[in-house]
Amino acid sequence: MSVNPAIQGREFPPVAPYLVGREKVREFARAVLATSPLHVDPEAARAAGYADVVAPPTFAVVIQEATLAQLLAEPDAGIDFTRVVHGDQRFTFGRPIVAGDELTATLRVASVKSLGAHSMVTAETTVTDPDGVHVVTAISTLVVRGDE
Repeated sequence: MSVNPAIQGREFPPVAPYLVGREKVREFARAVLATSPLHVDPEAARAAGYADVVAPPTFAVVIQEATLAQLLAEPDAGIDFTRVVHGDQRFTFGRPIVAGDELTATLRVASVKSLGAHSMVTAETTVTDPDGVHVVTAISTLVVRGDE
């Protein structure tokens, strides 16, 4: 089964809000070898003008993951997860993610392209705070390998 091109432009409902925890930020920072004290020390973060520890930029994928799960579970999308490889990841920030943030994410399928037997699906996840203010947009391109 190939990816259904009709999913291009499809928007999914927002996922449940994600409460960013201090320990999750610290764990993620250690996992990606981010060494700034802003990621682990609340006092350093406050001295720099933040309410709490600041997540490394790639932490946004943690929030995006729930939206991608919606896409992968979509019955008519035609995406076989066993054939998916991650092709690209980009972020556009309105502001850094900080422990204590309660963030909501919404996914839109930006494009579906065929490349021979393969497909490229670009998913755009917009993350906002409780006031609807933009925090980050995470753009992932998934390569769905076709039959060869």
